[in-house]
Amino acid sequence: YICNGLIFPLNSLLYEKDVQTFWKGLVLLCKIKVSLSPLCSQGLFGVPELSGPAGFQMAQHQALREAEFLVHKACTHPPGAVTVETFDQLSDSLCRVADLADFIKVAHPDAAFREAAERTCVEIGTVVEILNTNVDLCQSLKNLLGNEAVLATLDSDTRRVAELFMFDFEISGIHLDYSKRSKAVALNVKLLDLYHVFLSGSQLPNAIDKQVLPEHIRHCFSIDGNRVQISGLHADSPNELVREAAYKIFLYPNTSLLLCLDELLACRHELATLVGYESFAHRALKGTMAKTPGKIIRATSKDFKMMKEMKKKTHTTNPEVMPWDHAYLSSAIRTEMFNIDPSIYSPYFSLGACMEGLNCLFTQLLGVYFQAEQPKMGELWSEDVRKLAVVHETEGVLGYIYCDFFRRLDKPHQDCHFTIRGGRLRDDGVYQLPVVVLMLSLPPPSGRTPSLLTPSMVENLFHEMGHAMHSMLGRTHYQHVTGTRCSTDFAEVPSILMEYFASDYRVLSQFARHYQTGEPLPENLVSRLCESKRVCSAADTQLQIFYAALDQVYHGKPQYRSTTDILREMQEKFYGLPYVNDTAWQLRFSHLVGYGAKYYSYLMSRAVASMVWRQCFLQDPFSRVMGERYRREMLAHGGSKEPVLMVQGMLQKTPTIEDFVDALVLDLNTNVKSSV
Repeated sequence: YICNGLIFPLNSLLYEKDVQTFWKGLVLLCKIKVSLSPLCSQGLFGVPELSGPAGFQMAQHQALREAEFLVHKACTHPPGAVTVETFDQLSDSLCRVADLADFIKVAHPDAAFREAAERTCVEIGTVVEILNTNVDLCQSLKNLLGNEAVLATLDSDTRRVAELFMFDFEISGIHLDYSKRSKAVALNVKLLDLYHVFLSGSQLPNAIDKQVLPEHIRHCFSIDGNRVQISGLHADSPNELVREAAYKIFLYPNTSLLLCLDELLACRHELATLVGYESFAHRALKGTMAKTPGKIIRATSKDFKMMKEMKKKTHTTNPEVMPWDHAYLSSAIRTEMFNIDPSIYSPYFSLGACMEGLNCLFTQLLGVYFQAEQPKMGELWSEDVRKLAVVHETEGVLGYIYCDFFRRLDKPHQDCHFTIRGGRLRDDGVYQLPVVVLMLSLPPPSGRTPSLLTPSMVENLFHEMGHAMHSMLGRTHYQHVTGTRCSTDFAEVPSILMEYFASDYRVLSQFARHYQTGEPLPENLVSRLCESKRVCSAADTQLQIFYAALDQVYHGKPQYRSTTDILREMQEKFYGLPYVNDTAWQLRFSHLVGYGAKYYSYLMSRAVASMVWRQCFLQDPFSRVMGERYRREMLAHGGSKEPVLMVQGMLQKTPTIEDFVDALVLDLNTNVKSSV
């Protein structure tokens, strides 16, 4: 019982009849804990300084003081393993504040917290760029990497982390003279500002005089006086005129944002060439599975040809379809052919049942389970956030997941995984446990009705939990390479792999029960859902190919033409639906900031996940043998091992470009089942 601080493992909170699911039990558990625990108020995530917005300044000051000490230690200590450990401590001291602030700036309901966190992100980001051009700090690492006798004493992980730190120096221009190094720092700082401006602008609505719109569709949008605010594409609207109006108005070019994007791309290219790369894409792809932009262009071209063939076979090409029709018509066709009405599925997918299903799956596959944790006063940023410990059956607690699952005012409508603290082995021999946040936008429970998820919400929950388990099970010595801190085109593999589990009836049948009757989810509903996903999937994949190709061209050699002209050409070449005049979709492509030159990662990760699923889990999705291999070969290393070597270890082969393309096509084949 919780009065004494005892924690119940999740499998003791099995759902009973009606709405008494695990999640309801967890909600009740946490409410009782809060009401019965007269604890002293703590700061966010248990950081004492962060009991108020001003605490970010204190936490930042403390981190910078610690960083100053560690820089001195790294520069004065003889080369050895301690050099890499000191670098990692330096990285950890800054990341523990910057990563936490990176989450708070978008998720905290209090604007004062968000603004303080934003300032901290910028200030620490500036310090990092300065450190990446610190000649004395770099020299201490060169002394290590240039000493063959000392290198021979290092284990492979330590040597790789040293090389990764050196790579960070090199791409920041450490080899340049003082003037050029200063220029590199200035460019990086400028880019931080441009990123903020572009991301903010990409989310802003466009407004138009309401008289411009036909009166009978004005009510579909937000009206502010005489102006209509268009804040999205309204892609799911059954009214074609609404979709067309939203598309043309929301994507209408913003001159200042176009200039911001031009400047952002120009700064990236200037920085890349300054430090010795042919283009920003070449700089961004070093150390990834793709290696070079040329490989991505070849792969996307092959993908595109295969998608065109798939569309011809399935007769999905329609010359009358416009870009604003794609998402709606795909959904409508799926619904008409397979009766995929989310309201039919949702009663079987209460949040509590889904969490218990994940718990059972991870217990069988990996020997880990969730455990409800008691949050301290002030530890959470919203009362509906829940804290879970991830516990291994023999190794104990592996880390903590904060579940920020429900919609609320001013919370971004996006599903994300945030690393708050990376795992690492500390000097005292104790492992620093990783801490992450999963942020979703699920409907909150209402009265006696629990939170009910649509199939796409279930898939997103499994996807984000894949990231979380990567963070929990990546038991690396160094936090610089912990969990998802790995190559971008590998980081999405564990999350996409979880989507295959979320579509397998053998997995779903373990937990999907009607929240009122207890009736299990009928197998034919799952079969229809899986079949429906393949309808129009070639067109959906073709759209992703277009995005990936556009991203590569933007970050390749300068085109000396507008980003809109480039968009028009790439859309005609790779998408198949016509460009609409006076639109600038690229200004809503926020991935250009976080995934610059790396948007292809989604396609490559999906191909790898498909191969892993079919070869290792299709026959038995609960195989402990394969689960252990998955942890050993892919999850445990974080970024401490070359991504292609992790894939090779899991698949027992080195995949080729043809293998990647074939895997994507196989997923689209309506004659191939995803489960047995």
